[in-house]
Amino acid sequence: MSFAHVDGWCCQFLEDDLKTGLPKKLTFRSHQKVRELAERAGCSLNLETLQALNHGLETGRGGVWLELSEEQYLKLKR
Repeated sequence: MSFAHVDGWCCQFLEDDLKTGLPKKLTFRSHQKVRELAERAGCSLNLETLQALNHGLETGRGGVWLELSEEQYLKLKR
């Protein structure tokens, strides 16, 4: 998942090839919602990932790897 602050926090999802975008995009008003989404979508919350997530939220753009369930993945493909 990549995210950027542009009139809200825009979240975009990519396939494993990091080139093909999934159709579903989400926008949130709060950076906290981006953090909650990452946690619910299986983002590994080790120190390195937390630092990358925090840095991205502070600078206004970033990305994290998600471990989606099959159901979550199918929802993003619609």
